[in-house]
Amino acid sequence: MNKIITCIDGSALSDDVCHAGVWAANKLDKTLLLLNAIEKAASPSTKNLSGAIGLGARTALLLEMASLDEQRSKVALTLGKEILEEAKDLAASKGCQSIEKTLRHSGIVEAIRDLEADARLVVIGRLGEGNEQSFKMLGSHIEQVIRQVHTPVLIVNKDFVEPKSFMLAYDGRETADKAVQRILEGGLLDNLTCHLVTVKNKQPKLQEKFEQTKALLIEKGFEVKASFLEGNIFNALEAYKQKEAVDLLVMGAFSHSKLATVFLGSNTLKMVETTQLPLLILH
Repeated sequence: MNKIITCIDGSALSDDVCHAGVWAANKLDKTLLLLNAIEKAASPSTKNLSGAIGLGARTALLLEMASLDEQRSKVALTLGKEILEEAKDLAASKGCQSIEKTLRHSGIVEAIRDLEADARLVVIGRLGEGNEQSFKMLGSHIEQVIRQVHTPVLIVNKDFVEPKSFMLAYDGRETADKAVQRILEGGLLDNLTCHLVTVKNKQPKLQEKFEQTKALLIEKGFEVKASFLEGNIFNALEAYKQKEAVDLLVMGAFSHSKLATVFLGSNTLKMVETTQLPLLILH
């Protein structure tokens, strides 16, 4: 696990994603792998055109479509190479020593899965090219990445800055405990102030687990600011992160089970969709 897969697509967030990837690569002393995935544009099926128009006209149109597809592919390839080269120059200017780049003709999820065996972290923009105005988690590429990839994922927003603190929303569940272990073993969040926050819920022995988690983080060397809150979970977490001006949110990943979709009308989903902070999802 030696590479920081950093997904660059030419969107408004590409520079911020690159900055975040450089931060992670430098912090972990790993190779920055710049990835641009080009999805094939959908064209009308030739089968759907059969019998719709005359043979001669149909043949001419199909030839023209094939020519346009070829031209589009060449332009996309050239643009993709330019995007990667610009990102490489930016990363080098930020002090990144080990940089690789790859251009893939596939969807972003497929491309990441192909490269995941050697990945330490995946860095991706909150919004992709052509989707700068709104974001819904369900059905998005980010949801697919989180569900199908087993590597930690850093979701980047606009105007990324290197974080000095992070908030871990601990709820006492297995995913939260796994996230804590990732933090203790990972190194990415070392030397950052940890805001350990729990909102009272129905998990058994939550207070005890909360105190144990706080002790583990302190033992590892983290400066910990621990808060046990009450009230609506989403509202309490939102109020806390604004009051304390935390730089980064950290959460355990969603379950890979399809049944987990039932729970995505939850506080986790709201946090992902509404936060303007970078979000680190730990598996």
